[in-house]
Amino acid sequence: MISEQAITYRNLITLKDGARVLLRLLTPDDRSRFIEMFAPVSADDAKYLRDPITNPETTGRWVDELDYHKVLPLIALAQDRIVGDASLHFRPGPARHMGEVRIFLAKDFRRRGLGTHMLKAVVDLARKAGLHLLVAEVVADQTKVIKAFRNAGFDLKCSFEDYFMFPDGETADVAILTMRLLPREEEF
Repeated sequence: MISEQAITYRNLITLKDGARVLLRLLTPDDRSRFIEMFAPVSADDAKYLRDPITNPETTGRWVDELDYHKVLPLIALAQDRIVGDASLHFRPGPARHMGEVRIFLAKDFRRRGLGTHMLKAVVDLARKAGLHLLVAEVVADQTKVIKAFRNAGFDLKCSFEDYFMFPDGETADVAILTMRLLPREEEF
């Protein structure tokens, strides 16, 4: 369950290069800036994502249909520009104790520590939401992304061959990483 504390979440961080960035939840007022963040994404970057993010209808719909009980979208603001999106996707039914983590950073904000800060914030929000387990699916050739998740405390559980299909029809393996937020109770 999403608390008022999560909805009003704000965290001003300083990146390793000194840049100041505000982390907070996406709101309807962010629509145009959110669309602008995804507009310049290269075809090479976009092919790794599930949705056609360079299409303003797609990213605009994400803002128009905000429902923090389904997806909790955390954005990073550098001055007045959105430079990152880390989303926590809640699952229904028997998987309601799990959340899926997805992160996207503007190209000029990669390798500056922003992704690490955003991932830590999403983990904190997931704990506050009462989740037990986080899951991340990463295309296996994205070794730096996998390493970043592992450094944040995620465990590499398995990989699936040919699990992801690029727009051109080529397939790739996907690594599944998890982070347990609550300890297992293994009593007999």
